[in-house]
Amino acid sequence: MEAEPASSVGGASPEVLALAKVVSRLRAEVADLEAGAAAAAVLERAAGVLMAREGASAEEAHELLRQRAARYDRTLAEECWLTLGSTGRTPAFSPAAPPPPAPVGAAPSPSPFDAARYAVRPAGNAQHVLLARLADGLAAANTASEVAQLLLRVLGDAEQIDAVMIYAVDGSGSLELTGHAGLDPSLTEQWSHVPPMAGVAAREALTEARAVWLENARLDADRYQLIAGPWPSRAWIPLPGEQPATLAIGFFRTVAGPFSNSTRSLLRRAVRLCEGRLRGSGRPGAHASTDEDDSVVAVQTIFDVLSGPAVLLTPMRSADGRVEDFRIDAAAAESVDVAGRRGRDLVGRRILETYPTVAGSDLWEGYLDTLTTGKVYEGPPFTYEETALGVPYESVYSVRVSPLGGRLVVCWIRHDTSEREARRLDDLQRLGNLGWASWNLRTDTITWSDQVYTIFVRDPRLGPMPLEELPGHLLPDDLARLGAAVQRLLGDGTAIDEPFRIATARGVRHLRIVAEAHVDSAGTPVEVHGFFQDLTAQRGTEIALRESERANLVQRGMLKAERALAARLQETLLPIPEQSLDLTGLRVDVAYLPADTGVNVGGDWYSAIELPDGGALFVVGDVAGHGLAAVGTMAQLRFSAKGMVITGSKLPIVLSRLNALLLHTATESYSATATMVMARYRPEDHQLTWVRAGHLPPLLIRDGVARYLVQPEGCLLGASFEAPYGQASFTFVPGDHLVLYTDGLVEVPHEDIDEGLTRLADTAARLVREGNARTLARTLVAGHPRHRDDICVLDIHLPRPESPADEDRTHPDPPPS
Repeated sequence: MEAEPASSVGGASPEVLALAKVVSRLRAEVADLEAGAAAAAVLERAAGVLMAREGASAEEAHELLRQRAARYDRTLAEECWLTLGSTGRTPAFSPAAPPPPAPVGAAPSPSPFDAARYAVRPAGNAQHVLLARLADGLAAANTASEVAQLLLRVLGDAEQIDAVMIYAVDGSGSLELTGHAGLDPSLTEQWSHVPPMAGVAAREALTEARAVWLENARLDADRYQLIAGPWPSRAWIPLPGEQPATLAIGFFRTVAGPFSNSTRSLLRRAVRLCEGRLRGSGRPGAHASTDEDDSVVAVQTIFDVLSGPAVLLTPMRSADGRVEDFRIDAAAAESVDVAGRRGRDLVGRRILETYPTVAGSDLWEGYLDTLTTGKVYEGPPFTYEETALGVPYESVYSVRVSPLGGRLVVCWIRHDTSEREARRLDDLQRLGNLGWASWNLRTDTITWSDQVYTIFVRDPRLGPMPLEELPGHLLPDDLARLGAAVQRLLGDGTAIDEPFRIATARGVRHLRIVAEAHVDSAGTPVEVHGFFQDLTAQRGTEIALRESERANLVQRGMLKAERALAARLQETLLPIPEQSLDLTGLRVDVAYLPADTGVNVGGDWYSAIELPDGGALFVVGDVAGHGLAAVGTMAQLRFSAKGMVITGSKLPIVLSRLNALLLHTATESYSATATMVMARYRPEDHQLTWVRAGHLPPLLIRDGVARYLVQPEGCLLGASFEAPYGQASFTFVPGDHLVLYTDGLVEVPHEDIDEGLTRLADTAARLVREGNARTLARTLVAGHPRHRDDICVLDIHLPRPESPADEDRTHPDPPPS
């Protein structure tokens, strides 16, 4: 998390703040302009090569470069460097040349859970002797190659170093070999210039400002373009102190396997010691003598074992001796600035460049006073406000400045309310189901909070779990991934945030580790802090939700498929005419409207057919339920009823048999019930005989007045074996309308059915009086734009003799029986 100061220390003037911002912006603009100019120069040089070689114009050369870059999936800068590299010397990379062979004899990868790999031991006398020899030799080293030869001579036998390379980044982003030792001349020529391409370990070290350790030749060859040679392990370490890094030193070993932490620490210290000489040409404040180097190394050695934050400041003087700035030359591991930089990340930074608001403050005056008088400066506690992620935080600091041989040692204390913070930490662990942990790599001491024991279901009497024991609790699928994370954390000092699973006596637990490593000034991890979080409940909820969503999607898909199939089946079994039809002198108007909610098809149906004896049969039914089962029952009742009536069965007998059919075909998982009204018409005397099975009464409109017919006995089908069914009859009078319908036409939620029946009678009578009798059924259905159930309406009308001869009527074939 990055924090920016919201107010200056001691109250720097607005002019100083404004000037600092202008300087920072101008520096960034100059860097961008330099990079752009360098890139443009490379492009023009490559175009010139093609113009001379191909005889092309300037525009054609530029277009040819772009086409080649697109064809080989390279950037334009990469294509330019390849073109320039092919003109004289042997390029370091060529698309036609095979990659360098991977070194043989690589050792198998060691376990990332071996704690001994990461143990940090205090630098012994042998390392101090090596660093002292190196510091003594740097006084006489004037070039980068002399520095490389000195590194090889001092570290070669002690650490099996066989070759050293030093790369610098130029303005175009390419790597230039500025120094080397132990390399074959042909190899030196091949790798003297490396264009800005991916897959180069030295470039990765500079870009990411971290050391790159190549410890497995077989795996490294798949990721990087390796320099051919008998070196099974290599390291690229950027010089600290500049952002972005511009110099990197490579060490090539003849021994296979990983670098120990002590070796890593030694190489980092050696690189840091060489910084002043490699950057020293004309740079103010470069290390001028071996004595200065020795004193900085001595202070840093003390800082490495020091508890708390502390930095060593070296004054940067102008030509007239005036102090212009201070440079951080050493820093304790626990030194952290407001931007989150710590330890070695602070070394090489200048105070006013990094913290411009210090200029003109009481703290700055304290620096100058201590440097001039030699008196210790201890300012009163002051409030420092900083903003993190848009939220302002106030902290109280006390700073102590002490003189040390022309330099300053600065220590500070951040005053925290320990009791309140401890209480908040306990609440955080409890509410978040997480616990903190730390590991001191110098003393090999692991510390767990109480909540971590709960998370791992581990007896606190056993103490924290050693790293070597962790793989025995991991699920096999998570072993490699967590091992790689551990290697990044403890080997490279990279923060991690990784989920993993462990097997416990209470089942599998889903955990998360978030940790960061504190490094010393050489970049070696010396302590790890982080937390474990139990995500088992959350993960279980996520899995249950995902399974529920999957089941819901499957169910919805099945319902949609069932609805589509039922709708097609319904359309096949129940053709709905678009106009009125005539049967034995009667005009019949039919309307059917499916429900506008839900995904299932209902079981409403009708039948209007001419009988063999010249009469007509009218049926309206409603099967309870929806879906394929309801449609299947509808088809069963529809065809059975028609068949029995056509063969001469009386209407009450038909209902009794249909009732028995539903009762006998019922199963444990499904039993159907249905209502029905059925009528038979004799044209010779206009007699209509009808029966019902639990259905709503037919509506008769005569002379503009609507009334419901008195119903004969009859309960719904499929309810009881003993259900009796009676019949009733009446005589049609010319002009009569008899409406048969299903309950969807009259039922409204939270309303009594009698209100719906009254509303239907009033509406039907009004429509007939207003002259809408010809489309009565369709008009009634159209009055229900929002309905929760299917609606089926059959209007049977006996025209008056004196009425028009129905010029507009059509006479379609009767629907299939």
